[in-house]
Amino acid sequence: MERTEKMEQAFRDKHGYGIEEYQNDPQKIVEVEKRRERDYLQGQMVSAMIDRQAHRE
Repeated sequence: MERTEKMEQAFRDKHGYGIEEYQNDPQKIVEVEKRRERDYLQGQMVSAMIDRQAHRE
């Protein structure tokens, strides 16, 4: 996938470093993937909570 300037800037804003720096540092890869997993799980919990509230009697 071709990276755009916007993609690079968004990654830098979110993680504090660029995509190339991320790709060349195994520790940064682990850090980012842990953060993504945490964000995903948090989103799943919020989604489940909203779903439960929407289906109350």
